[in-house]
Amino acid sequence: MRRVAITGGAHGLGAALAHAFADKGDAVAVLDLDAAGAATRAGELATRARPALGIGCDVTDPGACRAAFDGIVSELGGLDVLVANAGITHLGSVVDTGVDVLRRVMEVNFFGAVNATRAALPALLETGGQVVAISSVAGFAPLATRAGYVASKHAVEGFFGTLRTEHVAHGLGVTLVRPSFVRTEIGLHALGPDGREAGRDTRTGVAHELSAKEAAETILRGVSHRRRVVFVGREARLAFWASRLWPQFYERQMRRRALS
Repeated sequence: MRRVAITGGAHGLGAALAHAFADKGDAVAVLDLDAAGAATRAGELATRARPALGIGCDVTDPGACRAAFDGIVSELGGLDVLVANAGITHLGSVVDTGVDVLRRVMEVNFFGAVNATRAALPALLETGGQVVAISSVAGFAPLATRAGYVASKHAVEGFFGTLRTEHVAHGLGVTLVRPSFVRTEIGLHALGPDGREAGRDTRTGVAHELSAKEAAETILRGVSHRRRVVFVGREARLAFWASRLWPQFYERQMRRRALS
Protein backbone atom coordinates (compact mmCIF):
# COMPACT_ATOMS: atom_id res chain seq x y z
CA MET A 1 0.00 0.00 0.00
CA ARG A 2 1.49 3.29 -1.13
CA ARG A 3 0.95 6.46 0.86
CA VAL A 4 -0.08 9.15 -1.61
CA ALA A 5 -0.68 12.89 -1.20
CA ILE A 6 -2.49 14.85 -3.94
CA THR A 7 -2.72 18.64 -3.98
CA GLY A 8 -5.83 20.06 -5.58
CA GLY A 9 -7.35 16.67 -4.89
CA ALA A 10 -10.94 17.65 -4.12
CA HIS A 11 -12.10 18.26 -7.67
CA GLY A 12 -11.39 17.54 -11.33
CA LEU A 13 -8.28 15.61 -12.26
CA GLY A 14 -7.08 15.58 -8.66
CA ALA A 15 -10.26 13.87 -7.47
CA ALA A 16 -10.05 11.35 -10.31
CA LEU A 17 -6.46 10.60 -9.32
CA ALA A 18 -7.46 10.20 -5.67
CA HIS A 19 -10.05 7.59 -6.66
CA ALA A 20 -7.62 5.85 -9.03
CA PHE A 21 -4.95 5.46 -6.35
CA ALA A 22 -7.50 4.38 -3.74
CA ASP A 23 -8.91 1.79 -6.13
CA LYS A 24 -5.41 0.26 -6.21
CA GLY A 25 -5.48 -0.04 -2.43
CA ASP A 26 -3.37 3.02 -1.65
CA ALA A 27 -3.81 5.32 1.34
CA VAL A 28 -4.59 8.80 -0.02
CA ALA A 29 -4.28 12.25 1.53
CA VAL A 30 -6.37 14.82 -0.33
CA LEU A 31 -5.14 18.41 0.03
CA ASP A 32 -7.18 21.30 -1.30
CA LEU A 33 -7.93 24.97 -0.66
CA ASP A 34 -11.53 23.74 -0.42
CA ALA A 35 -11.24 22.04 2.97
CA ALA A 36 -14.85 20.80 2.93
CA GLY A 37 -14.33 19.31 -0.53
CA ALA A 38 -11.14 17.59 0.62
CA ALA A 39 -12.97 16.09 3.59
CA THR A 40 -15.82 14.90 1.37
CA ARG A 41 -13.41 13.27 -1.06
CA ALA A 42 -11.54 11.54 1.78
CA GLY A 43 -14.83 10.25 3.13
CA GLU A 44 -15.54 8.62 -0.23
CA LEU A 45 -12.15 6.91 -0.26
CA ALA A 46 -11.68 5.69 3.29
CA THR A 47 -12.30 2.09 4.29
CA ARG A 48 -11.44 0.16 7.42
CA ALA A 49 -8.35 -1.26 5.72
CA ARG A 50 -7.40 1.83 3.71
CA PRO A 51 -7.13 5.21 5.43
CA ALA A 52 -7.79 8.49 3.66
CA LEU A 53 -7.19 12.03 4.88
CA GLY A 54 -8.84 15.29 3.83
CA ILE A 55 -6.78 18.37 4.57
CA GLY A 56 -7.48 22.03 3.86
CA CYS A 57 -4.27 23.56 2.54
CA ASP A 58 -3.34 26.69 0.60
CA VAL A 59 -0.35 25.56 -1.45
CA THR A 60 0.81 29.15 -1.90
CA ASP A 61 1.59 29.23 1.84
CA PRO A 62 4.85 27.38 2.62
CA GLY A 63 3.99 27.16 6.33
CA ALA A 64 0.61 25.60 5.60
CA CYS A 65 2.30 23.03 3.36
CA ARG A 66 4.83 22.12 6.05
CA ALA A 67 2.07 21.68 8.63
CA ALA A 68 -0.03 19.60 6.22
CA PHE A 69 2.78 17.21 5.33
CA ASP A 70 3.93 16.89 8.93
CA GLY A 71 0.40 15.74 9.70
CA ILE A 72 0.28 13.35 6.74
CA VAL A 73 3.57 11.69 7.66
CA SER A 74 2.46 11.40 11.28
CA GLU A 75 -0.92 9.89 10.37
CA LEU A 76 0.22 7.55 7.61
CA GLY A 77 3.67 6.72 8.93
CA GLY A 78 5.46 8.10 5.89
CA LEU A 79 4.92 9.18 2.29
CA ASP A 80 5.62 7.37 -0.99
CA VAL A 81 4.08 9.59 -3.67
CA LEU A 82 3.34 13.30 -3.97
CA VAL A 83 1.14 14.44 -6.84
CA ALA A 84 1.58 18.20 -7.31
CA ASN A 85 -1.66 18.84 -9.13
CA ALA A 86 -3.19 22.08 -7.77
CA GLY A 87 -3.57 24.66 -10.49
CA ILE A 88 -5.52 27.53 -12.02
CA THR A 89 -5.58 29.14 -15.45
CA HIS A 90 -6.42 32.46 -17.05
CA LEU A 91 -7.66 33.89 -20.32
CA GLY A 92 -6.39 37.05 -22.00
CA SER A 93 -3.71 38.42 -24.26
CA VAL A 94 -0.39 39.58 -22.84
CA VAL A 95 -1.16 43.20 -23.64
CA ASP A 96 -4.49 43.09 -21.77
CA THR A 97 -3.65 40.88 -18.78
CA GLY A 98 -2.54 42.46 -15.52
CA VAL A 99 0.77 41.40 -14.04
CA ASP A 100 -1.05 40.57 -10.80
CA VAL A 101 -3.02 37.91 -12.72
CA LEU A 102 0.17 36.41 -14.12
CA ARG A 103 1.68 36.45 -10.64
CA ARG A 104 -1.36 34.70 -9.14
CA VAL A 105 -1.20 31.92 -11.73
CA MET A 106 2.51 31.50 -11.10
CA GLU A 107 1.98 31.43 -7.31
CA VAL A 108 -0.49 28.55 -7.52
CA ASN A 109 0.84 26.52 -10.43
CA PHE A 110 4.59 26.88 -9.89
CA PHE A 111 5.26 28.00 -6.33
CA GLY A 112 2.39 25.87 -5.06
CA ALA A 113 4.07 22.80 -6.55
CA VAL A 114 7.42 23.94 -5.14
CA ASN A 115 6.01 24.54 -1.64
CA ALA A 116 4.33 21.14 -1.51
CA THR A 117 7.42 19.38 -2.83
CA ARG A 118 9.81 21.04 -0.41
CA ALA A 119 7.50 20.13 2.48
CA ALA A 120 7.20 16.50 1.33
CA LEU A 121 10.78 15.97 0.18
CA PRO A 122 12.37 14.74 3.45
CA ALA A 123 9.72 12.01 3.77
CA LEU A 124 10.00 11.07 0.09
CA LEU A 125 13.78 10.81 0.25
CA GLU A 126 13.44 8.57 3.27
CA THR A 127 11.22 6.12 1.37
CA GLY A 128 12.79 6.40 -2.08
CA GLY A 129 9.50 7.88 -3.14
CA GLN A 130 8.21 9.74 -6.16
CA VAL A 131 7.14 13.27 -7.08
CA VAL A 132 4.52 13.51 -9.81
CA ALA A 133 4.31 17.02 -11.24
CA ILE A 134 1.26 17.81 -13.36
CA SER A 135 2.55 19.87 -16.25
CA SER A 136 0.73 20.32 -19.57
CA VAL A 137 1.17 20.66 -23.30
CA ALA A 138 1.68 24.28 -22.21
CA GLY A 139 4.84 23.11 -20.44
CA PHE A 140 6.71 22.74 -23.74
CA ALA A 141 4.74 24.79 -26.31
CA PRO A 142 3.03 28.19 -26.66
CA LEU A 143 -0.68 28.68 -26.12
CA ALA A 144 -2.23 31.96 -27.23
CA THR A 145 -4.19 33.94 -24.60
CA ARG A 146 -2.67 31.98 -21.70
CA ALA A 147 0.88 33.29 -21.40
CA GLY A 148 0.87 33.14 -17.58
CA TYR A 149 -0.33 29.54 -17.57
CA VAL A 150 2.30 28.60 -20.15
CA ALA A 151 5.02 30.36 -18.16
CA SER A 152 4.01 28.53 -14.98
CA LYS A 153 4.09 25.13 -16.67
CA HIS A 154 7.42 25.82 -18.36
CA ALA A 155 8.74 26.66 -14.89
CA VAL A 156 7.33 23.39 -13.52
CA GLU A 157 9.15 21.45 -16.25
CA GLY A 158 12.45 23.16 -15.50
CA PHE A 159 12.22 22.88 -11.73
CA PHE A 160 11.20 19.23 -11.57
CA GLY A 161 13.63 18.17 -14.27
CA THR A 162 16.39 19.70 -12.15
CA LEU A 163 15.02 18.07 -9.01
CA ARG A 164 15.30 14.70 -10.75
CA THR A 165 18.89 15.43 -11.75
CA GLU A 166 19.84 16.34 -8.19
CA HIS A 167 18.18 13.41 -6.44
CA VAL A 168 18.04 10.47 -8.83
CA ALA A 169 21.11 9.02 -7.10
CA HIS A 170 19.19 9.18 -3.81
CA GLY A 171 16.37 7.00 -5.17
CA LEU A 172 13.84 9.78 -5.76
CA GLY A 173 11.60 9.34 -8.79
CA VAL A 174 10.29 12.40 -10.63
CA THR A 175 7.51 12.04 -13.19
CA LEU A 176 6.42 14.95 -15.38
CA VAL A 177 2.84 14.56 -16.63
CA ARG A 178 1.85 16.33 -19.85
CA PRO A 179 -1.90 16.20 -20.48
CA SER A 180 -3.52 17.67 -23.55
CA PHE A 181 -7.11 18.75 -22.83
CA VAL A 182 -8.98 17.11 -19.97
CA ARG A 183 -12.63 17.74 -19.15
CA THR A 184 -12.49 19.49 -15.76
CA GLU A 185 -13.82 22.74 -14.35
CA ILE A 186 -10.48 24.55 -14.39
CA GLY A 187 -11.40 26.38 -17.59
CA LEU A 188 -14.77 27.46 -16.21
CA HIS A 189 -13.03 29.29 -13.36
CA ALA A 190 -10.28 30.89 -15.44
CA LEU A 191 -9.16 34.34 -14.37
CA GLY A 192 -9.81 37.13 -16.84
CA PRO A 193 -7.39 39.95 -17.66
CA ASP A 194 -8.57 41.93 -14.61
CA GLY A 195 -8.31 39.01 -12.16
CA ARG A 196 -12.02 38.26 -12.00
CA GLU A 197 -13.40 35.03 -13.45
CA ALA A 198 -13.46 35.27 -17.22
CA GLY A 199 -17.03 34.00 -17.37
CA ARG A 200 -16.42 31.55 -20.17
CA ASP A 201 -14.57 28.31 -20.70
CA THR A 202 -10.98 28.46 -21.96
CA ARG A 203 -11.09 25.15 -23.82
CA THR A 204 -10.12 25.47 -27.46
CA GLY A 205 -12.31 23.14 -29.45
CA VAL A 206 -9.93 20.24 -29.69
CA ALA A 207 -11.04 17.13 -31.49
CA HIS A 208 -11.07 14.95 -28.39
CA GLU A 209 -11.04 15.86 -24.73
CA LEU A 210 -10.21 13.14 -22.27
CA SER A 211 -12.38 12.58 -19.24
CA ALA A 212 -10.67 13.10 -15.89
CA LYS A 213 -11.02 9.36 -15.24
CA GLU A 214 -9.30 8.46 -18.53
CA ALA A 215 -6.49 10.87 -17.80
CA ALA A 216 -6.09 9.55 -14.24
CA GLU A 217 -5.79 5.96 -15.49
CA THR A 218 -3.03 6.93 -17.93
CA ILE A 219 -1.19 8.87 -15.23
CA LEU A 220 -1.47 6.03 -12.74
CA ARG A 221 0.10 3.59 -15.21
CA GLY A 222 3.01 5.97 -15.75
CA VAL A 223 3.47 6.54 -12.03
CA SER A 224 3.43 2.81 -11.33
CA HIS A 225 6.27 2.36 -13.85
CA ARG A 226 8.10 5.42 -12.47
CA ARG A 227 8.32 6.93 -15.92
CA ARG A 228 10.18 10.19 -16.38
CA VAL A 229 7.49 11.69 -18.64
CA VAL A 230 3.87 10.71 -19.21
CA PHE A 231 1.99 12.10 -22.20
CA VAL A 232 -1.76 12.06 -21.54
CA GLY A 233 -3.81 11.91 -24.70
CA ARG A 234 -2.80 11.41 -28.31
CA GLU A 235 -2.84 15.17 -28.93
CA ALA A 236 -0.22 15.74 -26.24
CA ARG A 237 2.33 13.56 -28.01
CA LEU A 238 1.45 15.03 -31.42
CA ALA A 239 1.77 18.54 -30.01
CA PHE A 240 5.22 17.75 -28.65
CA TRP A 241 6.60 16.70 -32.01
CA ALA A 242 4.70 19.31 -34.03
CA SER A 243 5.94 22.14 -31.79
CA ARG A 244 9.52 20.98 -32.35
CA LEU A 245 9.52 19.92 -35.98
CA TRP A 246 7.01 22.44 -37.39
CA PRO A 247 6.89 25.30 -34.84
CA GLN A 248 5.31 27.90 -37.16
CA PHE A 249 2.56 25.50 -38.18
CA TYR A 250 1.94 24.64 -34.53
CA GLU A 251 1.75 28.31 -33.55
CA ARG A 252 -0.76 29.00 -36.33
CA GLN A 253 -2.98 26.17 -35.15
CA MET A 254 -2.87 27.31 -31.53
CA ARG A 255 -3.57 30.90 -32.52
CA ARG A 256 -6.50 29.87 -34.72
CA ARG A 257 -8.07 27.78 -31.95
CA ALA A 258 -7.53 30.30 -29.17
CA LEU A 259 -8.64 33.40 -31.08
CA SER A 260 -11.53 31.91 -33.04
